[in-house]
Amino acid sequence: MRILLLCHSFNSLTQRLFVELAAAGHTLSVEYDINDRITEEAVALFGPDLVLAPFLKRAIPETVWQRLPCLIVHPGIPGDRGPSALDWAILQGEADWGVTVLQATATMDAGPIWATAAFTLRTTSKSSLYRREVTEATVQAVTEALAYFADHQAGRWQPTIQAAWPGVRGTTRPVLRSADAPIDWAHDDTVTVLRKIHSGDGTPGRLDSLYDEPVRLYNARLYPAIGTPGALLGHAADGLVRATTDGAVWIGHAKIGHGPSAGIKRPLTQHLPAVLDLPALDTTPVDPIHYTEHGAVGVIYFEVYNGALDTKTCLRLREAWLVACQRPTRVLVLAGGAEFFCNGLDLNAIEAAASPADASWANINAMDDLCLAILQTTDRQTVAALQGNAGAGGVFLALTCDAVWARAGVVLNPHYKNMGNLYGSEYWTWTLPQRMADRSLLEHRRPIGSAEAVRLGLIDAELASENFMSTVLQRAQAMANSEAFGASCAPKALLDEAALAACRAAELTAMQRNFYGFDASYHVARARFVHKTPQAWTPRHLAIHR
Repeated sequence: MRILLLCHSFNSLTQRLFVELAAAGHTLSVEYDINDRITEEAVALFGPDLVLAPFLKRAIPETVWQRLPCLIVHPGIPGDRGPSALDWAILQGEADWGVTVLQATATMDAGPIWATAAFTLRTTSKSSLYRREVTEATVQAVTEALAYFADHQAGRWQPTIQAAWPGVRGTTRPVLRSADAPIDWAHDDTVTVLRKIHSGDGTPGRLDSLYDEPVRLYNARLYPAIGTPGALLGHAADGLVRATTDGAVWIGHAKIGHGPSAGIKRPLTQHLPAVLDLPALDTTPVDPIHYTEHGAVGVIYFEVYNGALDTKTCLRLREAWLVACQRPTRVLVLAGGAEFFCNGLDLNAIEAAASPADASWANINAMDDLCLAILQTTDRQTVAALQGNAGAGGVFLALTCDAVWARAGVVLNPHYKNMGNLYGSEYWTWTLPQRMADRSLLEHRRPIGSAEAVRLGLIDAELASENFMSTVLQRAQAMANSEAFGASCAPKALLDEAALAACRAAELTAMQRNFYGFDASYHVARARFVHKTPQAWTPRHLAIHR
């Protein structure tokens, strides 16, 4: 079919659908939901069989939904209506939730149901649920809905009105704002505090106050401590530990309302340095970097927020890698986190810096130092295990390893140009040609799935989603125990250090122009990304109808 993806932005869910639908043979084009006239024009130019809206904040114009089927992905159970479906489900402690694909009508979220898929609601943030359970349920429900399309067009099948759906229990609820559900530190237990912060994670955050500053809180988790309810117990891993009525929570990120980094989500201690005057607590429960060892296989996990590696974390990860190289292992796995492998530079930290150009330069050099340490590991096999999505420099960080294995369903964005025509580094001019001669991936600027990445030769294997890390460990153990282990490491000892240095120098020369040159497109694109500036147009590599 010809499917127009109408979306507020090309977010992770929309990208996953783009990858899945393209793999299924559909012809796709994307249009950002800017205004009704633009939507009408996109439909006229592309001539779709249907419009699919995975992520919208406005209603589809009547002139469109009256003319052709428009399917809305709603992150709620049948009968649920409103823009904060997942937020309310988390806040109210629902045990299970779902995704519903419904047809657009005059009333938002009230149209007939084409398909639905359920999932268990993990105790975690809204962002995590959205990237994992909601995304998987959406793929399932959209696939089912599209299977009905031909019969629907022929009049042999009709969607079900919501009131007639079996067991319908959803309700209409308003938008959940940052000031709603305030935290009562004197009376709220840990579960309640976490629900309140989790329900606003990603956006809009949970409004609170620290040191007489209004703050929006994000990235919270249980911390093993106890104290007077509401007391600030200390700091750990750039976050704050605060007591609840029955324990404590660690809060990693915040936004503040004024100052040079106003409105930018950053580690809490960087917004409020006074937190560092509190006692330093054990970082083990919340450290984003940790190492495990399984016989001859070592694994380094780095669970960084939103997949962004700032300068300090790059340096810490490099040090962790070098320390792991002293262990008596034969295979070293770089595993990233469950949410993301890596998305490259920390654009929020760069945007908040006094000199974004200098911060960019420091960050890319730290990334390159990390990549170099991996490339220079010649006495053992190295593996990148992509549990979650990867983009830009994060993809090319993975390629510095000898083998790259990805979980089925992972989406890769192996390009830099979407960020203001950025050239990119991370030794991509060294690693990419060894895997594929065609550099068009860098120009296309479109996401690809793990299966396509294997077919293109970009990565080595796609592994089943279930028990992914267990499978990684089994394969790594087999690699370590292989009789060919010594032979596989031998060519690495011949690493051409001079050629490697030349690649880095050329990449950084181009990056220096991006950061300090007359063309400010990188700085403009970064600012728009960080501040979530509303879209003004759809990029032409997505809007093929234009």
